[in-house]
Amino acid sequence: MKQTKTILVVEDEPRTRQGFTKTLEAWSAGRYRIESMDSGQAALAWLENHVAHLLITDIRMPGISGLELIEMQQRHKQFKPVAIIISGYAEFEYAQKAMQLGVVNYLLKPVDKHKLVQAVEQALLVEDDRHRIETMEKLVDPRLLETKETDTQYTPQVREALSFLDEHLHEPITMRQVADRLHLNPSYFSVLFKEQTDLTFSEYISRLRVLRAKELLLRTTLSVGEIAERVGYQSDKYFIKVFKSYEGMSPSKYRSQTKETEADT
Repeated sequence: MKQTKTILVVEDEPRTRQGFTKTLEAWSAGRYRIESMDSGQAALAWLENHVAHLLITDIRMPGISGLELIEMQQRHKQFKPVAIIISGYAEFEYAQKAMQLGVVNYLLKPVDKHKLVQAVEQALLVEDDRHRIETMEKLVDPRLLETKETDTQYTPQVREALSFLDEHLHEPITMRQVADRLHLNPSYFSVLFKEQTDLTFSEYISRLRVLRAKELLLRTTLSVGEIAERVGYQSDKYFIKVFKSYEGMSPSKYRSQTKETEADT
């Protein structure tokens, strides 16, 4: 079950903090969890054990400022919330520093309720986009991406080989089988493939199988054994060994760890 997203308001002025919280609670109508803290220190302590998807913070507070709070979050936390800065000071250096830290909006006090809600809605859209991009990045193999980007430069034989691998990945394919299909000497095909893709035939097919396995792990409830079979491995143990060599963890751990991250976001 997808968890409710959390918006954290950090503001040392009680009336402003309460005003922001009430406005957001009324707008949210239970769709989001609204939390509020009266200092950067309190926010940091809360963030040690909780996740905020959107951070709304005053820029000037006693102790830890809003910018310092964002900077600390980005430096030490794996999950980084999007942020909106609230300030009573229209000073360029603050806005400039905020932009460098990836702050998505900068609002000046007194903040109009409608502008606050509008800024929050825009920030949550940015947060959604970042999450989608992060999920896609987990499913991308940079080396394979390079081969796709330069495939127009390949000879017809190599392009045909790559197409054949895409379509027959679930089968126990050998390099000799592909070379025979292309009417090429296996040794010559091996050199040609490596020269053009910058990957050996064995590494290419292993990376492609791991990529497909990652997609199936995240998008289906198939068992590891069923996934191994679907990506062309006859042995579960060998599949797990290859997967670990590329991802640094077992397929089961990859699935549980990635889904836990998605649940938190």
